[in-house]
Amino acid sequence: MNSSLFRRRGIEKELFAEGSEPPLPVTSWYQPTIEDVDPSKPVNAPTLMKADEERLMFLRYNFAKRKLQMLQKRIKAEGLTKELAEQFLKWHRRAEHFREYLVRTNLALVLAMAKRTRLGQIDFAEVVSEGNMALLRAVDKFNVERGFKFSTYACRAILKGFSRTAMKASRHRSRFPVEFEPDLEKSDWADRRRQTIEEECIDELKVIVDRNLADLTSIEETVIRRRFNWQEQEQSPLTLEEVGRIIGVTKERVRQIQNKALAKIRQVMEDGVLKTRSTPLLEPTPPVGV
Repeated sequence: MNSSLFRRRGIEKELFAEGSEPPLPVTSWYQPTIEDVDPSKPVNAPTLMKADEERLMFLRYNFAKRKLQMLQKRIKAEGLTKELAEQFLKWHRRAEHFREYLVRTNLALVLAMAKRTRLGQIDFAEVVSEGNMALLRAVDKFNVERGFKFSTYACRAILKGFSRTAMKASRHRSRFPVEFEPDLEKSDWADRRRQTIEEECIDELKVIVDRNLADLTSIEETVIRRRFNWQEQEQSPLTLEEVGRIIGVTKERVRQIQNKALAKIRQVMEDGVLKTRSTPLLEPTPPVGV
């Protein structure tokens, strides 16, 4: 982006007047191919930037890239000196920081577009990977002075990336058709392991409630037993309204009691079964010489 704004006197101080670069958003939530054992765990995805903040970040990023280009020309013409090297490293670090900040802030767009797109036999991880690459290209090419929001531009770029991936996969399948081969099918180990963990968690839940390890009140225990009803499989679990009629409160109050009880149970399970089950089981190493 070669903007006339960057040639204005004092623009560098104006853009970087707020001091140091903002900290990078946390991306530990971004695990698109891994399903958490606890689906109620909140996803702490960063919110998209407001228009003013987005404009400032893109101007900073593109100004840093422009400074790098100017320094490259000076180094080529004058030769590398200590001062030029320090300036180059300084602006390179700034450019990389703002680029990563913009990418991390908009990662949720990739996940949203990937979940809305149906690409047949293409693996979901490959779709997300192509979306990540499209997001990187969009950050590099976006011109903030045209007045559009980056999310609009990025979503179109991500969908185009998905389209290219689908066309590439289609050409590959037409050139290299393969028959069904059971030995090459994706393993169902993860599904079986997840089912085992769920069964173990249910057993642990029964023990926690039966022994009252979570210090539930009598009302909380009644709500949990009536709502989930794992001991009487022939009967369906009661609704919030039905449980409310039994204990004499509204269904919203039942929901609050249920959430409080589940929080207590979840804490006990996290301290016990979930903590021990979260690490993968390793096969024992056979003795030497056997």
